[in-house]
Amino acid sequence: MRIFVYGLGIIGASVAASLKRAGHFVIGRNRSSSAVRFALEHGYIDESADTYLDADVVILALPPRVAMRELGQGNFPSGAIISDICGVKSPLLEQARKRGLNYVGMHPMAGKETTGIASADPALFCGKNLIVVREGDTDLAAAEKIVSLGRDMGFSRIVECTAAEHDRMIALTSQLAHIVSNGYIKTEDAPACLGFTGGSFQDMTRIASLDEEVWTELFFLNKANLEGEISRLISKLSEYLAALTAGDEDGMRALLSEGKRYHQSFLDRNRPENCEKISPKHLQTGENDV
Repeated sequence: MRIFVYGLGIIGASVAASLKRAGHFVIGRNRSSSAVRFALEHGYIDESADTYLDADVVILALPPRVAMRELGQGNFPSGAIISDICGVKSPLLEQARKRGLNYVGMHPMAGKETTGIASADPALFCGKNLIVVREGDTDLAAAEKIVSLGRDMGFSRIVECTAAEHDRMIALTSQLAHIVSNGYIKTEDAPACLGFTGGSFQDMTRIASLDEEVWTELFFLNKANLEGEISRLISKLSEYLAALTAGDEDGMRALLSEGKRYHQSFLDRNRPENCEKISPKHLQTGENDV
């Protein structure tokens, strides 16, 4: 299968390298020629090209608005499956539908704190989660092909859901987490905390050094969902503040116990043995959530 990957940053290059390792013929394209040279020298791609000619699958590993523009203007081969790796899905789906593209979006739930092709890794996705967008009008064969490529890339759990479901869940599990981390590191005493930090501080601030251009795009393309999650978190935090202010140790103990129960429930439902393909029905009924 001829797979065209446009965008050779950490995720795009890792997609290309993992698919090439699985035996696919991978063509790469990037706005920077140095990334293309790196990909060729390290065996991440078989060749480079500026057009999608003869590609069976095109994967856009681009910033969201650039990917949307390409979906609107790209000269894709007739019958090719078009996908992307963006962290928001509804706006891209809408753009693809306008042109009648055979579109199946996906979202690798993996990455590093570093960026760029030098951080790419053919094994980056091994054991990780992949989200695949399947709508009522999605071509079933195309969706199954993307799922199959996800397995070839090494993903151990593949979640299928609609674009709207994806954007609602990602606002909580990814976008809110990045905002919290970025805001937490800006607290007044953070610059003077050297020697006072441990694993919890490092975990909380690990993703604070984000790409502000890409993440601002993601936040505003998913504005309504993210606003709701921020508001809900503020409401939860206010409960802890209220218990402290009132000197209510029993109330605080109850809040902490409740959070511990929620976390244990999450761990129980996300054991390795549950790493099977998950359908939209499971998400709607609350089964096998991630």
